[in-house]
Amino acid sequence: MKLQVVVEQDEAGYFVAEVPALPGCLSQGKTHDEAIANVKEAVEGWLEVMFVSSRFGSFSTTSMDESSINSASATSPA
Repeated sequence: MKLQVVVEQDEAGYFVAEVPALPGCLSQGKTHDEAIANVKEAVEGWLEVMFVSSRFGSFSTTSMDESSINSASATSPA
């Protein structure tokens, strides 16, 4: 599964990563790389919660590698 991740830097200097296709799925980090690592974990948790909520069967999380997330950095308007 490939998901687009939008990364923006906030006023405090933290990087905020959001997955537009998954409502409410976001994370942050002190660095761009940390934000990406954190949002990967958030995606896995989001998918697990949605799957369990649907009660269609068992769910197993798989590790997400770097190629499974497309990071699109955005700059905030000044």
